[in-house]
Amino acid sequence: MKRWLIRIFLVLLSIMVTVNYLAWTIYAYPSTAAPVQADAAIVLGAAAWGERPSPVFRERINHAITLYERGMVRKLIFTGAQADPSEPAEALVAQQYALERDIPAADILIETHSHSTQENLYYARQVAQAHHLSRLLIVSDPLHLKRAVLIAQDLGMDAYPAPTPTTRYRSLGSQIRFLARETYYYAAYLLYDRPFGNLWPAAVSP
Repeated sequence: MKRWLIRIFLVLLSIMVTVNYLAWTIYAYPSTAAPVQADAAIVLGAAAWGERPSPVFRERINHAITLYERGMVRKLIFTGAQADPSEPAEALVAQQYALERDIPAADILIETHSHSTQENLYYARQVAQAHHLSRLLIVSDPLHLKRAVLIAQDLGMDAYPAPTPTTRYRSLGSQIRFLARETYYYAAYLLYDRPFGNLWPAAVSP
């Protein structure tokens, strides 16, 4: 009985150490991001409130606009489908927001099919390929980027992180919740999606 208790303890300890390590790598990842000039910035979707971006989405769009205005990218690719059939797609909301801030329409590209990070990147990859854009910056909240960039690279994209310098996840509680969620999804991607090749939306799986 004592041996079984020791084994159970060691297994639980191993899981705890692994989870904490993954969480730390996710937390520390944005600090490794160096400025990179690219063809386009892919803005990962977030909620839209009617015809306006949510605060989280707005910060991502604003950062992409800043990258564009500084000459770091030539194009912006906004992602995200409709969360509700009665409301516009997230990408369309982002497009309108950027147009209102004097970004030329010709430099804004969108995809309106995606409902998840993997789908954001899959469909954005199609848009980028159609417009011969190869080097890409992935724009999102800092804690989201380790998983997002890994997915993008697994999809064959020449992708680099571009973390937002500001985030709506400011309080310690909100950051811990976001980090816990990202650690779960990152682990699930490593253990399930990546080994079994689940990189594409089910409707278009090769």
